[in-house]
Amino acid sequence: MITPDLRKELTKQGYKLIGSHSGVKLCRWTKSMLRGRGGCYKNAFYGIESHRCMEATPSLACANKCVFCWRHHTNPVGTEWKWNLDEPELIVEGALKSHYAMINEFKGVPGVQEGRLKEASTARHCALSLVGEPIMYPKINAFVKLLHERGVSTFLVTNAQFPDAIRALDPVTQLYVSVDASSKASLKKIDRPLFRDFWERFIDSLKALGEKGQRTVYRLTLVKSWNSDDVEGYARLVSFGFPDFIEIKGVTFCGNTSSTANLTMKNVPWHEEVVSFGTALMEKINQMEAQKQLGLKGSAGFDATPLYGIACEHEHSNCILLAHRRFHIDGAWNTWIDYAKFSQLIGEYYQSNGEKTFSSLDYVQPTPAWAVYGASERGFNPNDTRFRRNK
Repeated sequence: MITPDLRKELTKQGYKLIGSHSGVKLCRWTKSMLRGRGGCYKNAFYGIESHRCMEATPSLACANKCVFCWRHHTNPVGTEWKWNLDEPELIVEGALKSHYAMINEFKGVPGVQEGRLKEASTARHCALSLVGEPIMYPKINAFVKLLHERGVSTFLVTNAQFPDAIRALDPVTQLYVSVDASSKASLKKIDRPLFRDFWERFIDSLKALGEKGQRTVYRLTLVKSWNSDDVEGYARLVSFGFPDFIEIKGVTFCGNTSSTANLTMKNVPWHEEVVSFGTALMEKINQMEAQKQLGLKGSAGFDATPLYGIACEHEHSNCILLAHRRFHIDGAWNTWIDYAKFSQLIGEYYQSNGEKTFSSLDYVQPTPAWAVYGASERGFNPNDTRFRRNK
């Protein structure tokens, strides 16, 4: 998969390549939290420790060529696995080794907190969202099992083109599906998928997500003037999978590297626009669900409780989180993850050969006040100090 030219280009971009088809890279939020300048949105929404998070992928290949791809389309593309296959042990060991080597480079760097640097020497989270489509890797279940056995949580992102692989996937800490458009025409325009039946695969992937028992997420990336107008269309897509959470994030502009994309800073929504879109989406989903209940049960069986609410925000990342009402427990949001409990549950799952399963509500924790939507901190952890380049 990794040709000499591709290896040269990815290495230039800061990737550490592993074997013949995997990679790892140090996230800017890892560097930020090492300096006490705050973590990423997953720190606010789910309680991960950004300085202990490894960003990796077991497959650099992808089945889409999204217009907003922030990896500049340097990764290979394909609709099936047609390359040499590395063993999961090699990938996990290589990823951790390369990750720790990059962490060690921060020893003695001004501003880096010694305590956090020491904590970072033991990874506790893995964001399988670096580049490509990790679920394409044929041994993905063995790969995530090795991470879980090391006490590393898994946040796996898929681009909704491999529904069978989603169904065959063993539990991960949190499973994401990218929902980049609300219609077939706009999905083709934005994601530029390789499959001819991309829309059918997309819908089936949403349905497959809805069949999972553990934490699930729709991830919406808003690109102004491209995919941020059809609120009702997105609300209809929610009915296919009814995810635990819906992340809504403004696109990150990384330069116009595609002759067919023509993205500029004008396509990046303001945080207020992201909040406005999320509010409208929440209201439309709740309205459609109420109408559905009235049609099925009549007024006697009608439940007025909204299905989704805005739970969290991370202004720094231009991102908000809608959460299903089942995570609103005893009057408070519980979007954070009990990672020790997940480790216990996934261990029991493996020991029982999958017979002893568990649900997303079995490993929740209360969301701290500073991360809840409407708080004055707007998702920034008050234990850290925000750094602003432009005063």
